[in-house]
Amino acid sequence: MPVRLAIPSELDLQAVPLFPLPHVVMLPGALLPLHVFEARYREMTRDALAGRRLLAVARLKPGFEANYQGRPPIYPVCGVGEIVRHELRKDGCYDILVAGLIRANVREELPATRKYRLVRVESLRDGAAEDPRTLGAWQRELSTLWDKLGPYLPSSVRDLCQRMSANESPGAWADRIAAALVADPDARQALLEELDPAARLSSLVERLHELLSALGEDRPSANLQLN
Repeated sequence: MPVRLAIPSELDLQAVPLFPLPHVVMLPGALLPLHVFEARYREMTRDALAGRRLLAVARLKPGFEANYQGRPPIYPVCGVGEIVRHELRKDGCYDILVAGLIRANVREELPATRKYRLVRVESLRDGAAEDPRTLGAWQRELSTLWDKLGPYLPSSVRDLCQRMSANESPGAWADRIAAALVADPDARQALLEELDPAARLSSLVERLHELLSALGEDRPSANLQLN
């Protein structure tokens, strides 16, 4: 079944099932495979599949272990995604694939009516760039560095920059690269919370320079050409 990443024109975000997870941050454009085994989250998955297939995936804050079975605190900025693939296993567990659609802010946790948590969220949109030429320059720099890193990347993402549509916004472009490149939960959370696409792009450029330098592949970069 093909994976659909198109964002619906309108998302009903008034009562979205919440899947709080330790050390997991879902960025827009990312594909997140999950194994669902707890009873409350199996119920959540069944309900989501019978409805809009939406999930709010939020990272649990440190110290969640003390109240894991309750409602431990989460980072309020989360990812909202759509279940695009699922498999019900013989033991009643699910394997699901969630496609990140938007970054969102949890505005309210709804009263407990299910075994799982429901939240009202609002979509977070990128801010407008002061100079669009800067975004283009960062994108070109990032693409060049990604190509240099290519020999060290898994084949599935080696040509990611070439496969991304020219119609994708700079912010979406940064999210796709970040989803493939950044594994550290703190760094991913910071990128999820950053609404300035230029800041996300420049952060990724810096990270790629560090990786290439560690591999002995980095070279002094020319000044960004704003053209």
